[in-house]
Amino acid sequence: MGQFLTKRLLSMVLALWGITIIAFFLVRVMPVDPIEAYFQANQLPVTEEAMEQVREEHGLNQPMFTQYVQWLSGAIQFNFGTSFMTNNAVSEELFSRFSVTMQLAVVAFLFILLLCVPIGIISAVKRDSWFDRMTRLTIFSIASMPSFWLAFVLVYTVALKLDLLPLMGWGTVDTMILPALTLALGVVPYYVRMIRTSMIEQMDQPFVTFARARGVPEHIIIRRHIFKGTLTPLITSLAMTIGVLLGGAAIVEIVFTIPGMGRFIVEAIIARDYYVLQAFIFIIGFFYIVINFMADLVCAWIDPRIRIKEDAS
Repeated sequence: MGQFLTKRLLSMVLALWGITIIAFFLVRVMPVDPIEAYFQANQLPVTEEAMEQVREEHGLNQPMFTQYVQWLSGAIQFNFGTSFMTNNAVSEELFSRFSVTMQLAVVAFLFILLLCVPIGIISAVKRDSWFDRMTRLTIFSIASMPSFWLAFVLVYTVALKLDLLPLMGWGTVDTMILPALTLALGVVPYYVRMIRTSMIEQMDQPFVTFARARGVPEHIIIRRHIFKGTLTPLITSLAMTIGVLLGGAAIVEIVFTIPGMGRFIVEAIIARDYYVLQAFIFIIGFFYIVINFMADLVCAWIDPRIRIKEDAS
């Protein structure tokens, strides 16, 4: 276990370092000068002297490697500089909105678990039944819809026609349900198919036949043997989905006017705000890597063969 943990920690540190390189250099390939975009957004007169002064204030006139080292030393302390748009600290701007996006992602993640696990299990156990056929038809229909179209369909049906949930707002349970459900439905078809396919493959394994021959009750076979065999790939995929939910909430936040991080990032992209975009990539990458590291530990605990194989290699 010690060798497995050491390898995973080393790979996590290397991945985080790679994220800092991507976050710093990726935004600098944009063709528009962020200082010029800042002047135009604030309707200030664009002069070379004024632009050079702003570059000097933000250290953008220094060599690229020096800028990277300075930014990295601040990013390690979660100090990402000052936003061009608001003239406030980027960490304050993002973290004040990150809690909203995190709440949205957590509720959407709960919806994914509550919908996918029972539906996937029942579809696999009742293979080729009317429930299985209806489930496959439904998830194929949902998977074919773009997220923005799905959001408008839910808004029109649930909020406007049926008046079951509020259309806008944030902070209460009822305002979280509709946007979180919209965000979750984008990945629900994938997990229903994955659980169903994985469980059907497990059902055809010899150990399931032997368990039935020994007279083990069917519900115990499903819970302890068949579904347990799907946990490792399921946990790995769910860990990756958390990062997707955090990074992909922008459309949902715009449609439902949620004051989260996604809307702020869209504004930062339009304004070419270097520091906000760098911080966003770093924060999402940081959570993505840490969550996947924790998922690897959970998978190694569930299936000891994983860590034994790592220790033997």
